[in-house]
Amino acid sequence: MTLTDTLFENAMNALGIDFSGVKGVAVGVSGGPDSMALCAVLHAWCMKREITLHVLHVDHGLRDESADEAVRVMAWVSGFEGVKADVLQWGGDVDSAIQEEARKARYGLIQDYCTEHGIAHVFLAHHQDDQAETVLFRLAKGSGLDGLSGMRPVQPYERLSLVRPLLNVSKAELVSYCEAHGLSYLKDPSNQNDQFARVRLRDARAVLEKEGLSSKRLATTAARMARAREALDVWAEDRYKTAILQKDTKHIVLNLKTLLDMPEEVVLRCVIKAIEDIKPESGYGPRMEKLEGLVNDLISQDSEGSGFRKRTLGGLVYECDQGHGALTISLE
Repeated sequence: MTLTDTLFENAMNALGIDFSGVKGVAVGVSGGPDSMALCAVLHAWCMKREITLHVLHVDHGLRDESADEAVRVMAWVSGFEGVKADVLQWGGDVDSAIQEEARKARYGLIQDYCTEHGIAHVFLAHHQDDQAETVLFRLAKGSGLDGLSGMRPVQPYERLSLVRPLLNVSKAELVSYCEAHGLSYLKDPSNQNDQFARVRLRDARAVLEKEGLSSKRLATTAARMARAREALDVWAEDRYKTAILQKDTKHIVLNLKTLLDMPEEVVLRCVIKAIEDIKPESGYGPRMEKLEGLVNDLISQDSEGSGFRKRTLGGLVYECDQGHGALTISLE
């Protein structure tokens, strides 16, 4: 799918975001071909709407050459009219899970900048190949439907919306766009370092593609999973609201009959919604295996309540009152 201003315009419209009245948006630019291509098409889109584009490059300081790369990226993006460009410095020091820690730090720095400048939308250059790797990575970790639906085009992230308009565009097309438009870009050496799981999966894709498992097909699978996830979420939201007997900031009481008169997947999603309501800042919450065990015990208990024991998971207490037909979830 060739990247053009028209294709990008259509992708932006498909996001369903109302940008009327928006004064500024941000874009994360590593300097690679993906982010440089996004920066260029997003800049043209913003210019038409008199929206200020804030170009943010995070220097993690994990490689000796990163400071020089930041200077080069700033020089390149300064050629775009009217942009506000800044380098965000991270002084972290990690021995393990480098990519994960760097990602958290990157989002944290970007969020602080956006809060200071009144920005709600941050654009990221994740593309079709990234989506395919995400699906494979999550499949290897045993993810369910939600995980296999891949990255969302619009994802809430604390006080921000992360926006990914290029999920249907391949890496090759983004490189071609840079070459055709004379855009300079960096080559990240970590993309060839097989100590990282994503790099190993990227290498394995060459074998998988011979069997027809291309990035495009994996991205199509992710889109179909996302469609199913959205339907289940709507169903679960309706049942969750119906099941609530009591609710405040410290506990939620759910009607057991209303809750359990549904497929297991919907019951699980209702429990997760209750957790998010009580502890909205809790991050990832209890492990999925623990929640699945809890729901299984709820479903399999007999009329006397045998089979479900009171328990604590992730700072919350789960207790059944069979006499009143209720499940109470409360802060520990």
